[in-house]
Amino acid sequence: NNSGAEAISGSAGLSWIGDDGFAGVSINNLNNNYGIAPDGTGEENVRIAMRQNKYDFKSELNDPFKFAKSIKTRLGYTDYEHTEVVNGEPGAFFTNQSYEGRIELNHQDIGPLRGAVGFQAQASDFNAIEKLTGDSIVPRSDITSFGVFGVESFDSGPVTYQLGTRVEQTDIGPDGMPGFSYTPVSASVSALWKLDDRNNLNLAVTRSSRAPNVQELLSDGYHDATRSFERGSQSLKEETSYNLDLGYRFKTDWLRAEFDLFHNWASDYIYQRRTGEFVDEDGNACTEDCKPVVLSSQQDAIFKGYEAKLIMPMMENHYGLLELTLFSDYTRGQFVNGGDVPRMPPLRYGLQLDYNQDKLSSYLRLTRADDQPHAGDFETSTAGYFLLNAGINYQLKAYRDSKLTVFAKGNNLLNENIRNATSYLRNFAPEAGRGAEVGFRLSY
Repeated sequence: NNSGAEAISGSAGLSWIGDDGFAGVSINNLNNNYGIAPDGTGEENVRIAMRQNKYDFKSELNDPFKFAKSIKTRLGYTDYEHTEVVNGEPGAFFTNQSYEGRIELNHQDIGPLRGAVGFQAQASDFNAIEKLTGDSIVPRSDITSFGVFGVESFDSGPVTYQLGTRVEQTDIGPDGMPGFSYTPVSASVSALWKLDDRNNLNLAVTRSSRAPNVQELLSDGYHDATRSFERGSQSLKEETSYNLDLGYRFKTDWLRAEFDLFHNWASDYIYQRRTGEFVDEDGNACTEDCKPVVLSSQQDAIFKGYEAKLIMPMMENHYGLLELTLFSDYTRGQFVNGGDVPRMPPLRYGLQLDYNQDKLSSYLRLTRADDQPHAGDFETSTAGYFLLNAGINYQLKAYRDSKLTVFAKGNNLLNENIRNATSYLRNFAPEAGRGAEVGFRLSY
């Protein structure tokens, strides 16, 4: 009922490992059935029935050629589908069958240069329809993507430099409509400066570009998972961002510190914008049981923020290791022409205590999230909250090399009413209240 969830997954793999490299195959299956929070009217009970089968092949060959240290290959196939079940009847039905291949050559050092070059290709068949009527939500589309990339690094004294680039060609061919073609180009330059044995400084400047996806371009239908009528925009251009990242690392026996600052300039940032319109599930104007409209839109935007962490050993002796971690993160997103980027997380900070002793490990984590008043147009602000979680794990030797870990977790122990600022459904459903979880993991 409501947002309850059931999941069954399984995987199996087989690998050959030798002096010259390895080759392996794996199969993964996931079946998930979970509820979408009710809209408060009591008229709809919506669940998502999802199935995914994934098949992968990976290999690595050492010293295949005189100029190559290794060649890595990966081939994969994914068959994904999910049905949005409304009051027991199938509604929106999404399918995506995709093939992916990647080859990466790690070349012998060229003077001071160390690095790799590669090629990646992907092809997928995407479709979204109303299962009962056959009406299209997103037209069936053939999507192909081809990319070449390279990464090189070299040392100069205490500084390690890294250069990277990627050029991609993406084509989207929807049934009965003109196709779309994009050529995203990305590049990066970074430097890691080892100041001494305790201090590291890193600086990265990147240009990243991405093509709009088929749903952002062509959606035209009601989506139960977001409880919104989603409209795409065929006029979308490539999204390009220029990013500046500065990081600092400090490590001693009594303190470890990590600080990261970032400032991103996003040109033609793609996002889903609430228009203020309301329609019925067929997209027609209405006066009751109406759904909000979200439209794929683009604006220039600026993102800035930080992540910080301090780790301090409080006790280390034959009784075990006790560590205190202080942490915080913040992201602010604003449009260049004014206004707030919607669905951004608030300022968060807190502390965590970790205790480890032989086969026993445990933690206690308290997070404070501030109010989020910068919600965006036609969005609701969210109140701050405290989140207290705890957990304990104990490891047993089950049989020969196999290990059995039993665990218990307590979540939201303060039973706070938490509205996730990044969620489309925050007005319908808070995060889970006080809860407990017990289980075991067997590895062999």
